[in-house]
Amino acid sequence: MHLITIVVFIIIAHPVFSQHDSLILKNKDVIVGEIKSLDKGVLTIKTGYSKADFTIEWSGIKEIYSNTRFLVTLKDGSRINGTFRSQDSLNKIIITDVDGRKTEATFENIVYLKGLKSSFWSRVHANIDAGLSITKANNLKQYNVRSGFGYLADKWLADVSYDDTRSWQDSVAETKRTETGASFTYFLPKDWYLLAALNTLANTEQALKLRFTAKLGGGKYLVHTNKSYWGVGAGGSFNNESFTNGTSARSSMEGYLGTEINLFDIGDFSLLSNLYVYKSFTESGRWRSDFKLDTKYNLPLDFYIKFGITLNYDNQPAVAGKETDYVYVFSIGWSL
Repeated sequence: MHLITIVVFIIIAHPVFSQHDSLILKNKDVIVGEIKSLDKGVLTIKTGYSKADFTIEWSGIKEIYSNTRFLVTLKDGSRINGTFRSQDSLNKIIITDVDGRKTEATFENIVYLKGLKSSFWSRVHANIDAGLSITKANNLKQYNVRSGFGYLADKWLADVSYDDTRSWQDSVAETKRTETGASFTYFLPKDWYLLAALNTLANTEQALKLRFTAKLGGGKYLVHTNKSYWGVGAGGSFNNESFTNGTSARSSMEGYLGTEINLFDIGDFSLLSNLYVYKSFTESGRWRSDFKLDTKYNLPLDFYIKFGITLNYDNQPAVAGKETDYVYVFSIGWSL
């Protein structure tokens, strides 16, 4: 009976389907509207009968139909500009690119969708979170901010970030740690990519007035699914440092190895972590590393709670005994 209802609905609604996107869920519900995106295993669709967009688990969809052109990213890293539709109620999706070439995929093989006619802001991702602590004893004040902004095009991704942690206390010098970053990633076939990045760090704990690092390299996603991704990369970097304690400025050429993992199909939790290790070619015996871990719990209205750790290590710091610096952050934030 349910099957007959669905067939009748599709026949009657065919003119609507030809102008809109449509979904048939595994529980046999049918949703008609405008598919906006698929990201991290969650599909977002806008409908005419709700002010708020619907978010649906990708694993809960049985069939999908659209005449809108999308950027489709597959598990193997392929990126296709085209339309798609389910095939004969099977777990198959036919993707037709702008030149008419057809690619067959399964639901499990599709990891990302974005409408190519989307506005600038629909391609943007942004986040900001902040924490504040005030203690009467010694008039201690602490605050931290973590923020990011990025734009995803058909073949490339640009990101910028700003993190700041500061602490004031009576009779004690101000403690501060400020880090900025900008990166450009160009996607290649088979989940390979090229990377260019600039980072700065000012850190009173290690007497760093400014550390400027420029990286150029590439990498590959070893895992890329609707539940997680894991990538590794390598390349070269140039490091220039100035200090606040009278130590002479220094520069070095380095090689780096890096890895990043993102887990986002664990309920309302997500985890993002990366590690970069740098080995100097021009300073004998020197190596350093940067580690970052963020865990996030999603709240309504795009708010979230975050716990983060940042750890920097340098085996030849400007101040003896200050090889390691770390920051623990607990904050509330919002994402776009």
